[in-house]
Amino acid sequence: MKSVDSLSPRSPAFALEAEAGTPPTSGQPHGAASRSLRKRDIVAANIGAFFEWFDLLVYAMFALTISKLFFPTTDPKVATLLSLLTFASSYLVRPVGAVVLGIYADKHGRRAAMSLAATLMLLGTLLMAFVPTYAHIGVLAPALLVFGRLLQGFSVGGEFGSANSYLTEQHPKWKAMLGSLQFSVSGFAVMLSSLFALSLNHILTPAQVESWGWRTPFIFGLLIGPVGVYMRKRIQESAAFENEAPRVRTPLAETFHSHVPFMLIGLMIVAAGNVASFLNIYMPTFAQRSLGISKDIAFTASICSGIVATIVPVFGGYVADRFGTRRVMGIALVIGLCMLYPLFYLLTHSPSFGTLALFQCAMSFVFYSFYYAPVSSVLSQLFPTSCRTTAVSITYVGSQLLFGGITPLVVNALVDASGSVMAPAWYVTGIGVISLLGLYLARKRVD
Repeated sequence: MKSVDSLSPRSPAFALEAEAGTPPTSGQPHGAASRSLRKRDIVAANIGAFFEWFDLLVYAMFALTISKLFFPTTDPKVATLLSLLTFASSYLVRPVGAVVLGIYADKHGRRAAMSLAATLMLLGTLLMAFVPTYAHIGVLAPALLVFGRLLQGFSVGGEFGSANSYLTEQHPKWKAMLGSLQFSVSGFAVMLSSLFALSLNHILTPAQVESWGWRTPFIFGLLIGPVGVYMRKRIQESAAFENEAPRVRTPLAETFHSHVPFMLIGLMIVAAGNVASFLNIYMPTFAQRSLGISKDIAFTASICSGIVATIVPVFGGYVADRFGTRRVMGIALVIGLCMLYPLFYLLTHSPSFGTLALFQCAMSFVFYSFYYAPVSSVLSQLFPTSCRTTAVSITYVGSQLLFGGITPLVVNALVDASGSVMAPAWYVTGIGVISLLGLYLARKRVD
């Protein structure tokens, strides 16, 4: 088992990995042609990320409509619950996708895993777009719907780790900036899915939305999906993976034999980003349910937040590469925790478009762009090339499972139990302290 110091960013082992990522591999183009291909490859990795996150999110936007069409019941609450459980099923299968596609990426290459992930997402979206409703095929309709969601969840489980390894291995000095592109793309997906929901609900009648309008975003995703699959099949493999010494690869065994402590540290670090991001995504529902803010105002504030989350993360990644990843993330987290309570107090005591937009945009700027986006570099530095995708995938998805998807449930439970709308602020603060400890413990491997 390698010591912690032997795998630090200043050690010979990691220095060789950094050097391996710099020159082109044998037979690859040099100079301007090589730079052009690298840009194309980076775009290809992120087109797939946008496609996957967009299609995953639009389901949540139309969950109530889908519940009526696929889970007919005399009790609307039961139908909505079944629809939300279908949404949650994609989260339950993510760990399986993380393990399977992570191992596949570490054995057969990042390009192969990203292509497979995009193909599976395309199949899942195809089902979501065209599966007949319960009125046409009975119980087969919800079964196919759940199967489509499972395909999407499996795909997303392996998407982040594969794309993250590929992007952070493109250049040894710009890991955070290149990795942050995934977060910009995810922010754009949130913004566009919110814009779709807002536009369709205004342009179409409720009957049209229920009849065919809800399928429109999925059909839009089908137009992008094949482009992502095609581009990913044509990209160059990362030099770091190709230059890895030929040997029998057992990434899962290596991960659990040598890197479990750092998986736990990574999980702690990712936790604050997950909780803050999912709270921000949940804010439109929270604002309507607990603060009496209208649906239009809530969606518009989310679109403003999505613009920030699209533009700013790449700057957060750049600053992290320039001044040190742990330092920038630590400062951002402390600032975020200090501003959280005052902003939440302002929102809950003076609910309006202005205070909601201010809260969401501030969360996107500080927590998402300068804390969460550079986490791509942290996870890449925690693990060596040989098992990087497997370890990163399990760590990231594990943190999402424990601290991400359940955030809305926890927030609701805390508000109901305490009777205070300020409860979510204390929850994020508690998780933030855990993440600060994780950043400190990662000092041996992360710059």
